[in-house]
Amino acid sequence: MSHHFDRHANPRNLLTPSALKVVDGIARAGHVPMHAMSPQQAKAAYASAANVLELPVQKLVRVEDFSIPARDGYALPARHYAPGTEALPVLLYLHGGGFTVGSIATHDGLCRRLAHLAGCAVVSLEYRLAPEFKFPTAHEDSWDALQWIARHGAERGLMGERLAIGGDSAGGTLAAACSIEARDHGLPLALQLLFYPGCAGHQNTPSHHRFGKGFVIDEDAISYFFEHYIRTPTDRVDWRFAPLDGRRPDGYEADLAGVAPVWMGLAECDPLVDEGLMYADRLRMAGVAVDMEMYRGMVHEFIKMGRALKEATQAHADAAHALRRALANA
Repeated sequence: MSHHFDRHANPRNLLTPSALKVVDGIARAGHVPMHAMSPQQAKAAYASAANVLELPVQKLVRVEDFSIPARDGYALPARHYAPGTEALPVLLYLHGGGFTVGSIATHDGLCRRLAHLAGCAVVSLEYRLAPEFKFPTAHEDSWDALQWIARHGAERGLMGERLAIGGDSAGGTLAAACSIEARDHGLPLALQLLFYPGCAGHQNTPSHHRFGKGFVIDEDAISYFFEHYIRTPTDRVDWRFAPLDGRRPDGYEADLAGVAPVWMGLAECDPLVDEGLMYADRLRMAGVAVDMEMYRGMVHEFIKMGRALKEATQAHADAAHALRRALANA
């Protein structure tokens, strides 16, 4: 059930004036839609547009590139952000992009702001992307990186015993699934920081229909990303792809009891908003502490549009406050 009561109203009326200006500007630009591009073209198009509306670059004491070994020996690129040189608690950040586009560079501004505002270290991971690397590679890369930070982070001044995980969109999917892995393996996490996470295996909630065209991310783009990432339809019902409604190998839904507390920021005018609300409800029913913020009149990707949308700055501050508090108590 959608959180919107009047299904017949024009959904564009829900947008703030600033958000309406953004979506109309995107429409006027007349770019080729991602689903009409090759994956390589889509990666390049996303990279060139990703920082257009970002805030000025936040200067930090420490911004260093390094790599984390994956289980198959691949060196995963990573970037270490920190506001100081001392050992700090750490957030592993997983970028969005439908498992197909996005990179450390596209989310550099956001990671800098989170490190600055929360007073912690942030490690941004460049997990491997589709279509070259199908499900569950992105999940496995993310889980490998989380375990590496917990075990070896001290080598880089990262306090692996005071550790959080976060991400936006597909990165939120990865963060949520890794939090289930962490619970299963006894790896304590202070927080899951989820910006409009993808949670469901199918695009069948009312918000997918209501906001499926003209609200930054279109249904055609979501389908395009998923078709590149998943191998077979059964991947859609795997809990590592769909933490809300996915299944374990025994056929049961993934139990969420005992996973790390959650801060979740949702955009009201986003195809993914209903599944985010449903996931927050399932977490609460499992006894997990959930702090959820709904950013009214906002669209998918809004946290990367700080020059145009003041709500982006508010979301950064809200997330960083939750992160600072959780890491201080870890």
